[in-house]
Amino acid sequence: MPLAGDRVAIIGQNRKLLVFPLAQLAEMGRGKGVRLQKYKDGGVSDLKTFYAADGLTWMDSSGRTYTKPMEELTDWSGDRATAGRQPPNGFPKNNKFVG
Repeated sequence: MPLAGDRVAIIGQNRKLLVFPLAQLAEMGRGKGVRLQKYKDGGVSDLKTFYAADGLTWMDSSGRTYTKPMEELTDWSGDRATAGRQPPNGFPKNNKFVG
């Protein structure tokens, strides 16, 4: 599936957010798959690709839009298949990038 962006933001059911470069995601024809994020329990809640220059944007259930520039996402930036951290203030409780 074609993607737009150079970064991937993923949040799990455990409410951990991870941001990593899209280049770390291998293109696979077939196989067992690629681990995106490490989970003790649960799985993926939502995933979004975005351009680092634009920052990560999400919408809450009230329709308000939040944007975090890459400079403010250093706490959540890491390598693919790591655990991540609790999302920033204002992130929806339903763990979705679009409320």
